[in-house]
Amino acid sequence: MVRYSPNHPVPSREQALHALYEAAELEHCLMCTYLYAAFSLKSSVEEGVTAEQLEAITRWKRSILQVAIEEMGHLMSVWNITVALGGAPRVGRSNFPLDPGYLPAGVVVKLAPFNMATLQHFIFLERPADSSEPDGAGFEPERQFVRGASGPRLTPMGLNYDTVGEFYQTLGNGLRLLVEAHGEDGAMCGNAALQLSSAEVSLPGAHKVICLKTALAAFESIITQGEGAQENTENSHYQRFAAIRSEYQALLAADPSFRPAFPAATNPVLRRPPRPEGRVWLEDPDAIATVDLANSAYGLMQRLLAYTYAVPTSDPDKMLSLDLAIGLMHALSPLAERAARLPAGPSNPDCHAGVSFITLRDTAALPPGPGARRFFRERLQQLAEAAVRLSESGDPRTKAAASILSSLQQRADQEFDLSRPAPWAAAPAAPVATTAAATAAAPPSSVQDGVEVVEGEKLTLMFETKRCIHARFCVTGAPKVFLANVQGAWIFPDAMEVDRLVEIAHACPSGAIRYARRDGHADEPTPPVNLASTREAGPYAFRGDLRLNGKPIGFRATLCRCGASKNKPFCDSSHHDIGFDASGEPPTGTAIDALAVRDGPLQVDPQLNGPLRVRGNLEIISGTGRMVARVTSAYLCRCGHSQNKPFCDGSHAKVGFIADGT
Repeated sequence: MVRYSPNHPVPSREQALHALYEAAELEHCLMCTYLYAAFSLKSSVEEGVTAEQLEAITRWKRSILQVAIEEMGHLMSVWNITVALGGAPRVGRSNFPLDPGYLPAGVVVKLAPFNMATLQHFIFLERPADSSEPDGAGFEPERQFVRGASGPRLTPMGLNYDTVGEFYQTLGNGLRLLVEAHGEDGAMCGNAALQLSSAEVSLPGAHKVICLKTALAAFESIITQGEGAQENTENSHYQRFAAIRSEYQALLAADPSFRPAFPAATNPVLRRPPRPEGRVWLEDPDAIATVDLANSAYGLMQRLLAYTYAVPTSDPDKMLSLDLAIGLMHALSPLAERAARLPAGPSNPDCHAGVSFITLRDTAALPPGPGARRFFRERLQQLAEAAVRLSESGDPRTKAAASILSSLQQRADQEFDLSRPAPWAAAPAAPVATTAAATAAAPPSSVQDGVEVVEGEKLTLMFETKRCIHARFCVTGAPKVFLANVQGAWIFPDAMEVDRLVEIAHACPSGAIRYARRDGHADEPTPPVNLASTREAGPYAFRGDLRLNGKPIGFRATLCRCGASKNKPFCDSSHHDIGFDASGEPPTGTAIDALAVRDGPLQVDPQLNGPLRVRGNLEIISGTGRMVARVTSAYLCRCGHSQNKPFCDGSHAKVGFIADGT
């Protein structure tokens, strides 16, 4: 995609997609290099740093990981634009290190541990236009190479650019020309339902691209946030890396022996490389096993992300695939940290191992349907079993990865429905015998503010998908009312005696199921005692006259306490994905005197980047019902890191917990 001139005609759609594929590979590569450096950083004073130095290192790691997350957001923006143009996203990339010319000659991409040279390289990559920042030592181009052709070509070719910001400006100019040539509807002809948005994932780039304006806004956000941002752009990637450099230099001046990271290998490889220059062949058996599992998790993550873009928003596989992909990244992190702490092998005694981020030979999306679901289930089982074997060493990082992978495997087995046909397959013939609900006409229904409302003769059922934690009281206690794993209508309020159905609704801990009676009887009563129970390795389950930031939300709710929910303050089952480990049986405290009043309004106010503030009469109980505390005001941990659970101890500030106050 190039600027218009007599020698460069309007870019074709093929050329536009080619340029977007390069943009995707660039963002993907940067993300991996940032993660690799972050994983090499030390995490305790036992690893040879002082408490003051560790505090700085922890801040740096948090900042670098946040930049990597934002790079993932940039990557998602590029993928959404690609889909908007009618293409499929480029999920793969070339393996590290990249050969000269694959990206412009001034862009060197390789895996390297955190040190001053690597940090300077990051600053150079994120530098603003006209910056005089030099590249880091050891990151000089192998040879100068100028890409591109002297005249117009039908064959798409890469272009030269000095900065990443210049590249995105060129992409935007070409996109304008494409829209001028074909009209907005003609240019943006892709299926928007295949894109990802903030409804599925909480990332800065998760906005659907439906027109030229939204596409250009995505490019501008990338430039402003990171690559090509002006030097005075607050909180840009350039500024964050520069701030780390200043603090690093000060600590080095005070202690020249300061080494904030392990000497992880530069460009580690798992097999003997045909071109050994600039690569470290891993030989240590423990390192090989760890990196092998980490790479396999990374490869499956790519397949799941590609599959996510192959199915529409209405398909349950989309959200499931995305959740599993994010869970795999959580599993990869402790494995990558473990690899950086293991020796590379006898041929390289002075350096450690490191995850090599080997990419698959092809990452194209598997055809949607039972075959893909079976593949994902089988592969997750293989990874989970390998993690169990690896965790036998007792290393806490590999044990954490094994726990996460086990949870992911269980979820895939439960939710990837092998009996559901592919989207293009003909509907199977109706069985001879079936339930009365399935053969009955679907009751009147509508969706209001994300809540499915289904009208029955004697009561109206309401179901709010985003609050559901899959406790399964509905599909097991009222299987004729709530039909599991079916296409189309699945809620039939009249298929069960109404008083019994009301009891099933009351059992729903999340409040996802609510009702309004139409037979003259009273609706759900206010609970006589306000309760908050701690579910084992899971959320808080509240019962009472609940007010969230002053707004009534019903009488039942499950609120996140692991810190990972994408639907905060509500639980979305992310505790399974991250392997959250917290007892549902906290000890009974000293505040157990009986309350004069046990009901009444219960105010829950999530604090910005902090705990849940709860005000009102409340009895906190364990998962088995034992009394933990009776309070009228409390701050409850929701970052997952308090050492005094369920109460907050300030750990959210230490770990950099981020959550809004809504």
